[in-house]
Amino acid sequence: MTLPVTIETDACCATAREPRVGAEEAERIARVFKALGDPTRVKLLSLIAGGEGGEACICDLTAPVGLSQGTVSHHMKLLAEAGLVTREQRGRWAYFAIAEGALDGAAASLRAL
Repeated sequence: MTLPVTIETDACCATAREPRVGAEEAERIARVFKALGDPTRVKLLSLIAGGEGGEACICDLTAPVGLSQGTVSHHMKLLAEAGLVTREQRGRWAYFAIAEGALDGAAASLRAL
C-alpha cells in the first residue's frame, strides 16, 4: 500500500539568517575546541589545573601521560596557541598554567551559539 504524498506549494521556508558569530570568532572557537578534542590535551589541562599553585612544569607532565617531552611540548604549544594555557620560562624549564578565563570563555562561546 502506498501512502499519498502531499506537496505543499505554499510551505514556509525559513529566511536566511546571519550567524551569531562572525568568521573570525568562529575560527577562534573552533581552534579552542580542536585543542580540547584530543584526550591527551584534556589530561594535560587536568594535570595543570591540579598542580601546586595551578601550574605545572613540562618535566612533570610527561610521565603521567606516558609521552616524550617533545610530544608533550607539541601538545602544550597547541593549547597555548588556542589561548587555553600560559607559558613561563624559568631557567631551562617551561611552566604552564590555565589561562585566566579560558575555560569560562570556552563555555560561554558554546552558550552564545
